[in-house]
Amino acid sequence: MVGVKQDSQADDTARGRRGGGVYKDVESQGGKSDSNIASGTIIGAHGSAARLVTVEHNDKWYHAGGHICTIIATPAAYAPLPYAFAHLGWPAGIIFLGLAGLVTWYTSLLLASLDRHDGHRHVRYCDLAASIYGKSGYWAVIFFQQVASLGNNITIQIVAGQAMKSIYRLYHPECTAADGTLLQPCGISLQAWIAIFGAVQLIISQLPDISSLRELNLFCTLCTVLFAAGCLGMSIYDGNNQVDRSTVSYSVQGEKEQKIFNIMFALGIIAFAFGDTILPEVQATVGGNAKKEMYKGISMGYSILLSSYMIVAIAGYWAFGFNVASFVVVSFTAPTGMITAIYIWAILQIVGCYQIYCRPTFGFAYNYVIRPDERVWSAHNVMMRAVVTTVYMILITLIACLIPFFGDFVAFVGAIGFTPMDFILPIILWQKVGKHSFITSTINWAIVIFYSIVAVVGAIGSVQAIVADVSNYSVFADLF
Repeated sequence: MVGVKQDSQADDTARGRRGGGVYKDVESQGGKSDSNIASGTIIGAHGSAARLVTVEHNDKWYHAGGHICTIIATPAAYAPLPYAFAHLGWPAGIIFLGLAGLVTWYTSLLLASLDRHDGHRHVRYCDLAASIYGKSGYWAVIFFQQVASLGNNITIQIVAGQAMKSIYRLYHPECTAADGTLLQPCGISLQAWIAIFGAVQLIISQLPDISSLRELNLFCTLCTVLFAAGCLGMSIYDGNNQVDRSTVSYSVQGEKEQKIFNIMFALGIIAFAFGDTILPEVQATVGGNAKKEMYKGISMGYSILLSSYMIVAIAGYWAFGFNVASFVVVSFTAPTGMITAIYIWAILQIVGCYQIYCRPTFGFAYNYVIRPDERVWSAHNVMMRAVVTTVYMILITLIACLIPFFGDFVAFVGAIGFTPMDFILPIILWQKVGKHSFITSTINWAIVIFYSIVAVVGAIGSVQAIVADVSNYSVFADLF
């Protein structure tokens, strides 16, 4: 690793300037170039001639931990885990979930370790990859990051719409028949709730960067913990209130071919649960010794999410067995007030998560339209942010309304978006930088090969599920 002074004033106030395809960080005071930091840092040469928007490095390690929790531990990640266990069984479910958590913890530490690996501070994942693999690294990250970010926001916007409609149904008895079955259609449609959520997100999206979301994301982290605790409590409550627990089956059911597809599907769900495609972008907001601060932030985040994932997955599967719903909250029966609270915590957490995953797409567009030499709230920059965010929200909302198949998208995005970004690319980048022992390299490449297989089979299982749902439902289906 190249040693670089961590508290460099030049680095903390750097701005990209167009100049022959090369960007140089310049001190805000005195205008002197710091050759130790970013002299010759190439940002635009790998497919973009756009300027890099300034990033402030003011956040603390616990802000980074809050960002990580909000990014990864969403209701869309928690809620399907008991369903994944239902298609894997007890031993395989616990092993695959625990392994995924430990591996992504490890790969996140590796990625954080690449901070200033070449003496420069790279504030985007794509730029970090470009510094190691050039153009191919830049565009590989851009592709997988956008797939994961867009897919994640489609998925969690569907979840938010379902949660909002579920609350509506709880307090409108006319939506439920005498035998307890839900009536369709009833009241405000799922698509309308999805659109309402999109409108709220459009307003919040006018905040200029990730750092401006730090207080929101700490609050969302609290909602994450409350959601997990609520799911645990309700699983225990419903599980104990069942008249005959012997009817709860933990055997994996279905024909052999369907079981295989469901196992693939479940692996995609678990991969989605640990999705984090913008760790370098989060690290870029951290001040001081960013590497050490990120180690603490990552450990904070993963300690919270891995323990809570296990609790929710085990409790939900124990309570309902193979028949657990793909969104576990749907399986809960009473009390109504607690179910409402869980849905509210889910919606609030999704608000912050959605915003984090908007940022890679916004950032890519902002590089072309934002003027970094003007104030953040200048008329031009405000107008350009409004245009970019409006187009984005219309696109994501339309897709979420068109095919609102929550579970299918979870597995698909986990397989083709998050698995490459979180399980594979960090190790490939790390292996390229410096020399490593034979044992370390063997373990690393074994992880890459194993999760490459997981990505392929997860994609196959999720596509099969999407095809089945498309054949069974019409577009703009009011499913909830």
